[in-house]
Amino acid sequence: MPIPQIDLLAVFLAALSGFVLGGIWYGPLFGKAWMTANGFTMEDLQKDFNGPKTYGLSFLFGLIAAYTFAMFLGTDIGFTTGALYGFTAGLCWIGTSFATSYQFERRSNMLLMINAGYHTVQFTIIGAILGAMN
Repeated sequence: MPIPQIDLLAVFLAALSGFVLGGIWYGPLFGKAWMTANGFTMEDLQKDFNGPKTYGLSFLFGLIAAYTFAMFLGTDIGFTTGALYGFTAGLCWIGTSFATSYQFERRSNMLLMINAGYHTVQFTIIGAILGAMN
């Protein structure tokens, strides 16, 4: 089975959207709740923080996720279908995977909602961008 043609600009923009969303999601929207749910203080987060490594790897992971999701989606979708598939992947694959792990790790439901919510919105946007630029 041949690999579908991947629009690299769409992949880049999709990855960038997840990166920007993360800054908003874990910043002004849910940053304080996320820190509380993890038991972090601002001092904890700043201690030994390597910004270029953390942000660089996060963006690289976003590129990998967007590229492989583009391969999964293929070329016969549009904006709406891409967004729907992204929402489904975020909620049903990533969210439920987190939920399973969090049960065994005894992490809070609040942290689950924040993290799974981010990935649900992230993949909805990724799917929408990939579909729209298809």
